[in-house]
Amino acid sequence: MKQTEVCERADINDKYLSCIETARSIPSLEVFLRICSALNTTPDCILLGAINSTDTEEMDTALIERYHKLSPENRRLCLAFMDLLIGDYNG
Repeated sequence: MKQTEVCERADINDKYLSCIETARSIPSLEVFLRICSALNTTPDCILLGAINSTDTEEMDTALIERYHKLSPENRRLCLAFMDLLIGDYNG
């Protein structure tokens, strides 16, 4: 989405939005909520970078589908690699 479209939807000017984007201005709560609405997102997504549940579910599904395509040996390697990633390796 272009900056001008966000400005129109949030009813703010482009210079102000630019200042917000570059942290030279802090928007009021009202303006922040209008920007969220203009971007069709939630405040927590912007503030925390939260992944919404459907994204997580899609990743889980993709992971399972790919896992099932692996040979038994590659499944063992995949599990060992995941253990390494989470720091749970006992080897």
